[in-house]
Amino acid sequence: MPVTLEIVTPDATVYSEDVDHVVVPTTNGKIDILPHHVPIIDKLIAGDLKVERNGVVEYLAVSSGFVEVYSDKVSILTDEAINISDQDDSKIEEAVKRAQDALTEGKKSNLDLAAIQKLEAAARFALAQQVAKGKSR
Repeated sequence: MPVTLEIVTPDATVYSEDVDHVVVPTTNGKIDILPHHVPIIDKLIAGDLKVERNGVVEYLAVSSGFVEVYSDKVSILTDEAINISDQDDSKIEEAVKRAQDALTEGKKSNLDLAAIQKLEAAARFALAQQVAKGKSR
């Protein structure tokens, strides 16, 4: 029996598939979710999401948000999510550099805490893309 994985961003539902299992990065560590998992709600952290379907493993990069497991459905609400196999290595490296540079400049300026946290989240998401791409090889 599969688990239904649904990933929703503010813009759209970016992933909705039946999968064998999914490994989710949370503030409490990585959680491997299989069919009949106990219900949970946890805070999602930026990182790589491992999805296995029909023996094939794919990696997605997710930003911060929340994960809810209920029955055989995994719902992920996040600011951003992308399938790493669709991304070019050079574009990921450029995104990491841009995010790190913006964060460095932001910390030097008079930005408020909320703006700094937003820049930090962008940097973590860019790094998550890089990590997930490395695992997908």
